[in-house]
Amino acid sequence: MLRFISSPKSKSSKSALCNSVAVHVPPFYPPSDASPRTQSRARNLHSCLDSLYSTRTSVLSRRREGFFSAAFERIRPRIAEFGRNGIGLWRCLGPASGVKSFCTETVSRESLNYDVVIVGAGPAGLSAAIRLKQLCKEKDVDLSVCVVEKGAEVGAHILSGNVFEPRALNELLPNWKQEEAPIHVPVSSDKFMLLSKSRAFSLPSPFNNKGNYVISLSQLVRWLGLKAEELGVEIYPGFAAHEILYDTDGKVIGIATNDMGVAKDGSKKDNFQPGVELKGRVTLLGEGCRGSLSETVIKKFNLREKGEGQHQTYALGIKEVWEVNTDKHQPGSVLHTLGWPLDPKTYGGSFLYHMKDRQVAIGFVVALNYHNPFLNPYEEFQRFKNHPAIRPLLEGGTVLEYGARTLNEGGYQSIPYPVFPGGAIIGCSAGFLNVPKIKGSHTAMKSGMLAAESVFRTLHEGSPLEDLWDALRKSWIWEELYNARNYRPAFEYGLYGGLVLSALEHYIMRGKSPWTLKHGKPDHEATDEARFWQPIDYPKPDGVVSFDVPTSLYRSNTNHDHDQPSHLRLRDSEIPEQVNLPVYAAPESRYCPARVYEYIADENGHQKLQINAQNCLHCKACDIKDPKQNIKWTVPEGGGGPAYTLIFVLTRIHN
Repeated sequence: MLRFISSPKSKSSKSALCNSVAVHVPPFYPPSDASPRTQSRARNLHSCLDSLYSTRTSVLSRRREGFFSAAFERIRPRIAEFGRNGIGLWRCLGPASGVKSFCTETVSRESLNYDVVIVGAGPAGLSAAIRLKQLCKEKDVDLSVCVVEKGAEVGAHILSGNVFEPRALNELLPNWKQEEAPIHVPVSSDKFMLLSKSRAFSLPSPFNNKGNYVISLSQLVRWLGLKAEELGVEIYPGFAAHEILYDTDGKVIGIATNDMGVAKDGSKKDNFQPGVELKGRVTLLGEGCRGSLSETVIKKFNLREKGEGQHQTYALGIKEVWEVNTDKHQPGSVLHTLGWPLDPKTYGGSFLYHMKDRQVAIGFVVALNYHNPFLNPYEEFQRFKNHPAIRPLLEGGTVLEYGARTLNEGGYQSIPYPVFPGGAIIGCSAGFLNVPKIKGSHTAMKSGMLAAESVFRTLHEGSPLEDLWDALRKSWIWEELYNARNYRPAFEYGLYGGLVLSALEHYIMRGKSPWTLKHGKPDHEATDEARFWQPIDYPKPDGVVSFDVPTSLYRSNTNHDHDQPSHLRLRDSEIPEQVNLPVYAAPESRYCPARVYEYIADENGHQKLQINAQNCLHCKACDIKDPKQNIKWTVPEGGGGPAYTLIFVLTRIHN
């Protein structure tokens, strides 16, 4: 795996490769019988790469020295493919910058062929890759597997802090303890509270976290990536899967990464490089919640209807990682809350997990089917941290990271048919999150493993990939989500009605009730017009436990090249000023936790929407919550977005 990391602070409009860490590129040569022209191109390419890779050193303080040259050496066979007539194309598939070819004589996209292409190096994608290679080893079969990841590093887009259920990991890698998986802190206490403005009321905890662990999920994902590589999986971080590839019959045959070096106005910059096609006999989509390619195939192949599923419903989770005082730190302590500061008709709550090394993950989740267009999830999080039961823990501490991400909350009712011609959807792309547990990593991993087993049988034995649907319904994923199916829709009846119904489900019916509740309106349709509500007066941040958006955004290390087309597209450029602003009071300026959307007065005093795409945290709330579904989230240049650095801090500590 070749990991060239762009500096998150760089604002250059040039290729991000010019901001990569300094590394000496090992010399490499074409075949001895290659033409003189090819020999010359090889020397020129090596000189070009060596010059570019030595231009920046600022990231070395955050990355392991010596790692890059070794990685380059490992992937050398993939880097150059020469035609014996001297006109072959160079392929360079490692850098997060997305610079994928040099000195080419054509702008047509290059192509690499694999047996299996996996999009997304998260728990689902990496578990699928590992399981595939395990089966290959067991059956003495050779299948090529690659994983493409839009983050600059595996784990870069996963913010730390997770209560992890090891059930799937026990099946996938039974010796994970002996193999030094970064799972060390067992849950030591498990509390559940109902908050009023000034008090906290203890409730029986329904989460059953005995045997679970408080972990850094980003660190676990990085470890899974290393395990996958040991088995022969090729992982390409820093490459954003931009497009689904189809054959003439409409079957999916792979993905293409986006073009690099395209200016904001659409013109080609000096460093323009076309995207790369990664073609596979089978393509697995494990992009996470609201994956852009996954949504494309769900709609194209009517997978929601085929699976007889309802629409998906979502929540926005906003999270910080703190370093707290030693006397306040309780490793393994877990707390969840409901109630204040949200109104009784808005579903949501908080979590607080004590990790190791005095680190605490604290977050706030707001269901995106809220009605009040003036509600601001980020500001609700800031208010929550000032509650008398929470603030004392944070006082005197330091915020290490900030981030946000949407979550699937549709559960059993919203699962689509997972198989499409040429591939399948896995993990949170399909929506296997268990809402009452607030856990999806273990189900995502299991779905990837089941997909791998079905793919292996398809490629090796000729069985239909559609067998995956039956495998899922016979697995413990299905049983778990079925038993939990009525918890989330119960809160359509408000906070207190939801508590009563969910208690009935958990303690009396135990998931076996003869009814299945349905979800309400899709999240974007749930937003009321502003005339029915009053603006919310949020308190100013105190700089101690509550902060403004720019301060928090800085802690996410998010960065995108300014001179590129916006990855946030408006289907109709007039809707913001004609509908969102006058009718809904500009909700996009509030539901976005990164201040991407602002209304700015033009020279005539008219309010115009300004999109600050460089701030984007890739949470995808805008793609979900916009009242008219006018905003389309697409992938930016590979390597862009948040760069959660705690993973690297922890790696240095434990290595």
